[in-house]
Amino acid sequence: MKEIKHYDVFIIGTGTAGRTAAEICVKNNLKVAIADNREFGGTCSTRGCDPKKILLQFTEMVTKSQLLVNQGISQKLQVNWKDVQNFKRIYTDDIPSRTEKNFSDLGIDYYHQSPVFQNLSEVLVEGKLISAAKFVIASGMIPRELNMEGRAFLDTSDDILNLGKIPKTATFIGTGYVGIEFACMLATMGCKVTMIENGPKALIQFDEYLVNKLVAHLETLGITFIFNAEVSSIEKLTKNLKVNYVLNGEILSVRSRKVYNTAGRVPSIEMLALDNATVKFDKSGVLVNDFLQSVSNPNFYACGDVSSKSLALSPLAGLQGYIVGNNVVKENSKEFEVPAIPSTVFSNPQLSSVGYTEEEANKHFKNIKIYKGDASHWYNAKKENNPIYAYKILVNERTSVIIGAHLLSSEANETINIFSMAIQQKMTVLQFKKQIFTYPSYSNDLKKMLTNEE
Repeated sequence: MKEIKHYDVFIIGTGTAGRTAAEICVKNNLKVAIADNREFGGTCSTRGCDPKKILLQFTEMVTKSQLLVNQGISQKLQVNWKDVQNFKRIYTDDIPSRTEKNFSDLGIDYYHQSPVFQNLSEVLVEGKLISAAKFVIASGMIPRELNMEGRAFLDTSDDILNLGKIPKTATFIGTGYVGIEFACMLATMGCKVTMIENGPKALIQFDEYLVNKLVAHLETLGITFIFNAEVSSIEKLTKNLKVNYVLNGEILSVRSRKVYNTAGRVPSIEMLALDNATVKFDKSGVLVNDFLQSVSNPNFYACGDVSSKSLALSPLAGLQGYIVGNNVVKENSKEFEVPAIPSTVFSNPQLSSVGYTEEEANKHFKNIKIYKGDASHWYNAKKENNPIYAYKILVNERTSVIIGAHLLSSEANETINIFSMAIQQKMTVLQFKKQIFTYPSYSNDLKKMLTNEE
């Protein structure tokens, strides 16, 4: 009988979390293997946030030029989409090979397949039975499958990232941040977009006051929103796809060249057969404790998007990979403490958030102060001729400590980081307003926001 190959640690997933854990383990003289069923490098760098932002920067430039037409700009910027895609590939194309070479240089064995657990300590991968003392699950997330007739005609964010040309029409099923970002991108580039949502509003994890402003603005770009609608089927026509949906009991439809599934993502664990290893999980991912260790099998850890204690954010994945790597080397030496985590919807304008939402703050604090307002008449918006700029800042009334910040502006993805630091350091309103920022800047506006209490 062929001998079973054994490792000190076997890692599933080559994204930020998995790579970070693997490098820590191998540098501490552990025998490490890593596996992935897709191109090496993970979602963020190859088919997620990084290539997405490369594409979006061009639509941001189009938006900026469009706002200043007849104000010194003769016409909005014209973009060659084929050249844009070629530029993106300069970044993405060699990531898998560079990642694989890095593993080789470090002495990490790698496998191009998802392993399937056979029992508590063995997996089957590439036809080989392999055992390990510890396992790290960092397999990320995948698009939620929509169980409907015609689902084979649905495209995903992967397909949007690789679009050869901008379609004339597109329908998005779901209004989460990925859907909003790409819908905004396509609409800016001249595509007529429809977004269908089965709930009453878009971007449910973000502040409703600012979301409503963003949605109203996106409607001026030609995006049609249909809420409280249930998609029932998709039909293939000669040129278009027909999306059938039910709204208020009435069967309706919309036709478009492309239909995208942006109904959210789920943990990528189904193929692993985790039940065979007694690893508990639910819809949030692998259930872990504060050490990011499985609650049901102490030889398993989970980090990144697939962990029940994570969010789909690359910086958080890296932090969790660091914690797990160290906990494998020296068991349970580091705990995961949730930091102030900023997040951004890269629409035009951008919607950013950190800390508590108003609803969450009211549950945690007896009294809160709310500073909110429309800042479209402020200098930074007016110099861009930008019609949309708004904010909401939350403060613990008893201590005057800033506990939440929500921004809608062309620079929100950068300025939210200022509030992230303030919340992490438990700064009061007075302490924050004593800071000196460059002027005129969006950062300097943050102090002004703390003067208009609701």
